[in-house]
Amino acid sequence: MTTLRQSHFGESLQFINQHRSRHTSSCTVLVTGATAGIGKAVAEYLLASSAQHLLVLTGRNEDVLHEFRSRYPDRVITEAGDMSDLQFVRSIAQSIQLEGRLDGLVLNHGTMGSCFRIGQMEVEDWEETFRVNVTSCVALIQSALPLLRASQGRIVFTSSGAATNGYSAWGAYGASKAAINHLTLTLKNEEPEVTTVSIRPGVVDTAMQGDIREKFLKNMDEKDQVKFSTAKKDGKLLPPNKPGEVIAELAINADEGLSGMFLSWDDPKLAQYRSG
Repeated sequence: MTTLRQSHFGESLQFINQHRSRHTSSCTVLVTGATAGIGKAVAEYLLASSAQHLLVLTGRNEDVLHEFRSRYPDRVITEAGDMSDLQFVRSIAQSIQLEGRLDGLVLNHGTMGSCFRIGQMEVEDWEETFRVNVTSCVALIQSALPLLRASQGRIVFTSSGAATNGYSAWGAYGASKAAINHLTLTLKNEEPEVTTVSIRPGVVDTAMQGDIREKFLKNMDEKDQVKFSTAKKDGKLLPPNKPGEVIAELAINADEGLSGMFLSWDDPKLAQYRSG
């Protein structure tokens, strides 16, 4: 399904200012990886809000993006593409008429890569994982920063517990998420007007968990094979909407005192961002 790129919300360039005047609590948020799992849950949560938020959604599944556009034709702009294509990534925020303001940036996209042990892994696979998980984030942040500074906005990363756990065969993925957490700290210092938070979403029932069970177990240690192969059957996987709600709330409401932190979605510090 190929669609022309849309450069503005609504039917005219004037829509965004009229919408913001009419809905004074409305935020404009860009969400990556929005066609499945946590990213889709973030988008659904924000679109259901009475605040009438405006969303720019990126992802690889054009059918899901088309569904979002069909349901919210004035409030959603979609950008289908591959986050390893840095030219595409740089173009996302620059190609859309946002009238000088972006309130939130949710960096949720990512890949586990080939999940080989370091001694078996092609260095090109390592580089590809970092390009998707880290470098693309930097590229998108660079293009979005002028808009985020203007709104004193927020950046929220979907990180992982793998950033602090050395799972065998997860070296590239874990190291890339550790880099994201360090990037969060750096942005706190370099961009004090923008609140940046990194969130550990827990073990969530997403396609990534399916890939772990079906593709990657053979390269992992036995104890980890048992843990991840039985998590779904034992009911230990979180529904995506649990961490998704927290990430969505942080994208529009994160307190500046959280900036630079790497926190679990259920950390007591985030109690006010959870409904229950």
